[in-house]
Amino acid sequence: MPTEAPVSDFITHYFKHFNAAALLDAARGYEAQLNSGSRMLVSLAGAMSTAELGRIFAEMIRQDKVHIISCTGANLEEDIMNLVAHSHYKRLPNYRDLSPEDEWQLLEKGLNRVTDTCIPEEEAFRRLQKHVFKIWKDAEEAGERYFPHEFLYKLLLSGVLEPYYEIDLKDSWMYAAAEKNLPLVCPGWEDSTLGNIFASYVIKGELSAQTMRSGIEYMTYLADWYTENSEKGIGFFQIGGGIAGDFPICVVPMLYQDLERTQTPFWSYFCQISDSTTSYGSYSGAVPNEKITWGKLGIETPKFIIESDATIVAPLIFAYLLKM
Repeated sequence: MPTEAPVSDFITHYFKHFNAAALLDAARGYEAQLNSGSRMLVSLAGAMSTAELGRIFAEMIRQDKVHIISCTGANLEEDIMNLVAHSHYKRLPNYRDLSPEDEWQLLEKGLNRVTDTCIPEEEAFRRLQKHVFKIWKDAEEAGERYFPHEFLYKLLLSGVLEPYYEIDLKDSWMYAAAEKNLPLVCPGWEDSTLGNIFASYVIKGELSAQTMRSGIEYMTYLADWYTENSEKGIGFFQIGGGIAGDFPICVVPMLYQDLERTQTPFWSYFCQISDSTTSYGSYSGAVPNEKITWGKLGIETPKFIIESDATIVAPLIFAYLLKM
């Protein structure tokens, strides 16, 4: 019999054990958080934007199933790069067979490889550069300072990139976030392409480093947001590991221990999707219970870990939440 939610029903019926069951349990836990009025933070590591997660993540944002995002500078900019240069991307299904000489040829063609996908430097980076530089410079001349994501929100909402659009705008998660002015933190933005470009202008004396608000300011911004929104709980849905996850989760022990705001609640839900196996000294490979010892999660916090490929798992969980 036909169903109105074939993907969600398929997951519910067939995902019964091991990582499949963990996926369903995590999705149900996420749904329970939303139903209870809790907020949800989603962190994006890796190259989720180049993997075109925006095709479904944008709808999660539009339907208010995401309330704040933590992402790397790469994910922040690569969603926009895909928006303006999609037809120039090159897919390499045989990327495992490439020789060093093959890789060098890609570099000479201006194709920067991310696993099986090459980002076209000229069409992606350079199309953005002149427009984002103007927004940076205009802010500096006006004596204004903004966060990296705020500059990109301004860029998207200004309409200057419209002549370059190569995908449906509804598939851009950054545009969906800009429309809602969604809270966002981008720790370590400096190591992204646009971060490197900004630094080059600082070195050349064309911009001041003070024009860009800093990582410490991101942490204080997050602390204020957490304090204002934690009455009914805030969940943590982590895609991948690294700084995109480690930076925001630390806001709770900072508030509780360093600021001695002992009424600060722990994160009310935790899920991590990662293909990093449990290992010694690894943040991405640490089991969730380790976070209890750091004052990030409580004993009763629902905890899930799905050891699998985030490009497969995250869209399935989002599809479940969207009743697809």
